Amino acid sequence: MLKHSILSQLTDAKVVAVIRGASPEEAIELTKAAAKGGIRTVELTYTTPSIHKVFGALDHEDILLGAGSVLDPETARHAILAGAKFIVSPHFNEQIAPVCNRYGIPYLPGCMTIREMVKALEWGSDIIKLFPANSFEPSFIKSVNGPLPHVRIMPTGGINLDNIQTWLASGAVAVGIGSDLNKAYAAGGFEAAVELSRQYMQKSVQ
Repeated sequence: MLKHSILSQLTDAKVVAVIRGASPEEAIELTKAAAKGGIRTVELTYTTPSIHKVFGALDHEDILLGAGSVLDPETARHAILAGAKFIVSPHFNEQIAPVCNRYGIPYLPGCMTIREMVKALEWGSDIIKLFPANSFEPSFIKSVNGPLPHVRIMPTGGINLDNIQTWLASGAVAVGIGSDLNKAYAAGGFEAAVELSRQYMQKSVQ
């Protein structure tokens, strides 16, 4: 899959489910619930035990799978070889960027400042993860796009059903959601996570 195709899928999807499972089985269930609810792009975090099993189990699903909580180049390469189509970090790492570029995989680093964003752009990042987004107002995106109109931002952390539309209307190319899914799954199981995923997708297109 070509890099520009992956980026198009990410921006078309609008909603990226950030899956943190207490076990591989939970991560697989959560991912399938998100997909059943209409979310087709999923970030599987490396905080999940035996995450390679999750990639393997979902290999034939119609889902764009990426890897999150990637802290070093070794993990990035492991994720890419496991099947990740994009790599996400909570911070920008100069050693991760070349690995992703080498394999033609988008790298979405977490950034909070203009300086960090410009540096990430210079190393080839096409989408910047604003993280944690709950430290900012949605209007921050327009402020960034003033001097840097070409920066594409995906806020993650603190996105919920009440503010997702505001973030998207303010210029976010997509949003990352996660903790809500885990809470829904813990409280009501698989179908509760499916229903919440449906609600997020409905909000993303209104």
